[in-house]
Amino acid sequence: MPELPEVEVTRLGIRHHVVGNAIQEISIHSPKLRSFVPPDLSDTLAGESVLALERRGKYLVFSFARGALLLHLGMTGHLRLVNGDRTPGKHDHVDILLSSGMKLRLNDVRLFGRVHWTASNPLQHPLLACIGPEPLTDGFTGAYLFGRTRRRRVAIQRFIMDAAVVAGVGNIYAAESLFASGILPTTIAADLSEAQCHTVVQKIKEVLATSIAVGSATMDFCAEEERLAYFPQELNVYDREGEPCRVCEDIIQRGRLGNRSTFFCGRCQK
Repeated sequence: MPELPEVEVTRLGIRHHVVGNAIQEISIHSPKLRSFVPPDLSDTLAGESVLALERRGKYLVFSFARGALLLHLGMTGHLRLVNGDRTPGKHDHVDILLSSGMKLRLNDVRLFGRVHWTASNPLQHPLLACIGPEPLTDGFTGAYLFGRTRRRRVAIQRFIMDAAVVAGVGNIYAAESLFASGILPTTIAADLSEAQCHTVVQKIKEVLATSIAVGSATMDFCAEEERLAYFPQELNVYDREGEPCRVCEDIIQRGRLGNRSTFFCGRCQK
């Protein structure tokens, strides 16, 4: 599923095509995603120019003079830029026609995406207001994580996947960051030392930044392919059960944390 790096790469890849353009029309082909797409969205935004495109957690925030459009890609969503006359396919649910003649198209196979409009400060919207600090900013520090982990009897992987703790660190990058930190994903959050918390924060930043850099260099959101695939990554543990560790050659193991899978190396992580 799209996690923070994929959403950020999407933002970087489409912003120059979107910001500064006016909305000509919004076509809703399938209104029911995770929640219903506002039916009057085209009337609300017709003629309005996109002033900025930002990201908060895994949400893209399109800013207009009168409010903001919040878009979440869900588990399988993609945004791409297509020619204005290109016919939508089965899983293309929303088309935003820009004054440039291009369409920004939302494709979502499993219908878990979200599209919301707010006329108020988007950061105060209920979907965004409780999100924790962005992991790549100065607000996310080892001292902050250490303070939040005190008395928390929950596995550290689940803890750093909590958007209220830190924005947008999903299952893939949580597993990869903990491997880079040398810490087992099942370690109780409260048992981490302050030094370990500093390491976890540093590795989260490094893993996310590297992934964004790789994606920014390889992704083309104007590609003509029918299906848009996210950028390839060389992951160390995620989804590599039974394969040799790239560091020590021990076998990568798979575990469960609640209803999610986790992957780890029992030799490199303690």
